[in-house]
Amino acid sequence: MNERDTTLPDIPETADVETSSPGYAARFAGPAGRWMLGVQERIVLGWMADFPGATVLDVGGGHGQLALPLAGNGYRVTVLGSDGSCCSMIDRQVTEGRLAFVTGSVVALPFPDRAFDVAVSIRLLPHCRAWPALVRELCRVARRAVIVDYPARRSVNALSGLLFGLKRRVEGNTRPFTLFGHDEIARELERSGFAVAGRRAQFFWPMVLHRMLDRPRLSAALESPARGLGLTALFGSPTLLRAERKE
Repeated sequence: MNERDTTLPDIPETADVETSSPGYAARFAGPAGRWMLGVQERIVLGWMADFPGATVLDVGGGHGQLALPLAGNGYRVTVLGSDGSCCSMIDRQVTEGRLAFVTGSVVALPFPDRAFDVAVSIRLLPHCRAWPALVRELCRVARRAVIVDYPARRSVNALSGLLFGLKRRVEGNTRPFTLFGHDEIARELERSGFAVAGRRAQFFWPMVLHRMLDRPRLSAALESPARGLGLTALFGSPTLLRAERKE
C-alpha cells in the first residue's frame, strides 16, 4: 500500500504468536484434540481437492494445523507469521523444505495481488482486531479461493461469557475472542469480489466439553445426532468457510 491504511490499528496484529506456541499446541495434544483437528482437516482437504497442486498461503498458520496436512497432500504451502517465533512449531518442516515461512504483517501481506491460488487463515480471525483488513488481504493475494474459520454468534458460543471460566480452567491459556454472524463475514468477502461457496460448522457441542471428556468415540457419538438432525448446521461452531473469486 502506498498510503497508510487508516483502518489498521497502531498496535501490530500478533495474535498468531500465541496460536503458534507450544502452549497453544498442548490444547490439541490429547486424543480429543487430535480428533477435533481431524474433523477440521477432513473438511478443508475435501474442499482443496478442487485445487490439485495449488499454491497456498497460510496466514497465521505457524501452529501447523493445516500447513502440515496440506503439504503432505502435495500442496505448495507458504506460512506467514507476524514474528519469527511463529515458526517454532514447524521449524523442522521449513528446514527440510517441505514448507516455506515468511515473516510479515497479517493485515498487510508482503505479497503481490493474486500471488497464491488459495489463501487460508485458521485460528486467527476471532483474535484479530482489524479482522476486515485480514479478510481483504486474504482476498487480495488469492487467485481462486479463501478459507477461514470463525466462532459463530448463533451457537453455544453465545454463552461464551459464562463458559469462559470453565474454558480457562480446562485449557489454561484461553483468551477472549470475537463472535461473528455468518452474514458479517460474507459481506466482507463480497466487498473484495469473493462469494461464499461452502460453509461447515464443525461441532454442535462446545469444544471445551470434548476436551474435558477426552474420549473421541464418545464425542463422535454426541455429535452424530446433532449433525443428523441439522442442529450442527444451524447452531454449530467453529465454522469453516470457503469463498471463491467471482471473476
